[in-house]
Amino acid sequence: MIEVDESQRKQELSTRLSRIEGQVRGIKQMINDDRKCDDILIQVSAIINSLKGFSNTILRDYLSTEVAENLKNDKQEAVEEIITLFSRID
Repeated sequence: MIEVDESQRKQELSTRLSRIEGQVRGIKQMINDDRKCDDILIQVSAIINSLKGFSNTILRDYLSTEVAENLKNDKQEAVEEIITLFSRID
């Protein structure tokens, strides 16, 4: 796996969020332009998928850094934290 430094990762996440913001603005414009509901729903679906990808990236980073380090240091409460996290983000 290729290591990505923290500042580069933050920039990538920021770029993804900017793209999602643009998608939301696009939907607002579609509503103002009286676009068809099916066109709007397709864009809503695209935003949902973008947010899922964003969330998965953050989750992957969290599991591979903080949680992995806690488990390596035999901090078993990390498992409970993961379980709690998954119950909250479902």
